[in-house]
Amino acid sequence: MTILATALLATFSGLSLAAPAGMAAGAQPSPAAPYGAAAGAAPSQVQDLTIHGEPPMLGVFLTREMHSARPHDARVVGNMTYHKGKILTTAVTKAFWRGTSWGAYTGDKITGMDTWYTGFSGSNYQATVSEYTGLNGTKAGSSPTTHQGHYIDTNAETSNGSTSAVLAEVCSAITASGTVIDASGNGYYALYSDQPRGNAGYCAWHSAGTCNGQAIQFAFFWKLDGDAGCDPQDTSGLHSQGLAAIANVSAHELAEAMSDPASPGAWYDAAGAENGDKCAWTFGGPLATFSNGSQWKVQGEWSNKAFTAGSGYPNRSGQKGCIGGL
Repeated sequence: MTILATALLATFSGLSLAAPAGMAAGAQPSPAAPYGAAAGAAPSQVQDLTIHGEPPMLGVFLTREMHSARPHDARVVGNMTYHKGKILTTAVTKAFWRGTSWGAYTGDKITGMDTWYTGFSGSNYQATVSEYTGLNGTKAGSSPTTHQGHYIDTNAETSNGSTSAVLAEVCSAITASGTVIDASGNGYYALYSDQPRGNAGYCAWHSAGTCNGQAIQFAFFWKLDGDAGCDPQDTSGLHSQGLAAIANVSAHELAEAMSDPASPGAWYDAAGAENGDKCAWTFGGPLATFSNGSQWKVQGEWSNKAFTAGSGYPNRSGQKGCIGGL
């Protein structure tokens, strides 16, 4: 996501976003500088993944409105390029449900997302990231993922989307639940808030950090019940609207975390967009069928191979590089 898009997000959402590292207080982001880059930086430097007091906010899944408001030049960049970082050859996933209301919750979201993560493993949808290689493995997502279930944390969710606050909540939940962090660095911990996004211009994001000295990937998701800006408009009737919404944004973030985990980065384009960003709010078909038979309306993911061959379906800029993993 470009700095200009970040500035737009702040303008329309009311968020107070800190200036990128190295930018003087009060300085304005350069419209030409991609997210996390210094003004005038070369395209190969588009993401600064060094943790400067707070983990980086990556793969920000903008709302429908904010995605459409992005500058045209940020939407027509071609293929992603490799930036010498690691990829996740697999993922060990766990869902943390943080907030006072989850203790009495009786709907379909908690069990539904366990079904979603279990079915993601070995699915055609997981295979959408398998063309991307990294220093530590031949292909992203080349091995089935493992889901460790969920943990309900009834402490108040007060992060307001701050990456450092969310990381602290994730680490707290890891400790309280007795979760053993994956020693290989493939642990992916998703925190689902019971707070609606309000004026925030995004639905979710992913990042990386450490808990007790061990590297983890983590992600944050607002409560999206009744949220038109983050709604995939699933008409199948298989899931509640709230579950369908977080399932779609979970697909976006997990696929990005596997192909571009932070510290350092791996695959993204010259505008800083990851595979999920490039195909946000586009769908390859009505439903994707996962390996356990569950079906979900989830966005497509960018494929360099499909774009080069002209065999993908078009994203919202008309570039035929998206694949659905149906």
